[in-house]
Amino acid sequence: MKKTKSHAFDKDCYLLGRDKDGDLIWLEAARWDCGWYWGFGYIEVYTHQADPANSRDTSSHSHWSGLTGKQEGGRHLHHINEALDETVLTDAESWELSDLMKTFYTLKEASEVFGRGGSHLTDKGNHEFLKDGDMVKKINEVMLPQLFEAVYQILSPEVKS
Repeated sequence: MKKTKSHAFDKDCYLLGRDKDGDLIWLEAARWDCGWYWGFGYIEVYTHQADPANSRDTSSHSHWSGLTGKQEGGRHLHHINEALDETVLTDAESWELSDLMKTFYTLKEASEVFGRGGSHLTDKGNHEFLKDGDMVKKINEVMLPQLFEAVYQILSPEVKS
């Protein structure tokens, strides 16, 4: 499959491949949501699958974290070339993308811990010694935007000059 970039519902989207049902699977670009977190890793199937820009809606919405990792039946999928029937990526690109996506989720969680001072599993989950506003700022304003650009580089169609 050819790498394809499109635009739908005010966001860029990147073709990942085709699933076992024949649906085209797209990754939405990152967006700073609600003024406090990065919305990213959203996997979409658009109603106009081959041309998201002309879609009226999505027929499926899920998350990257549901594509890889431990699946039903105990099988572990490490990257999307193992999860989809057909993809736009080489195996090396698929591994690199999976590493970046795992890193995104890790950094997002770290930012939340540094912002809140803990994981808040209990009412005692707020620890001042874990709060670090500078780290939250660095993750959200420097690290994650650079990570998103690395993802887009992998998924963008080749530019021929």
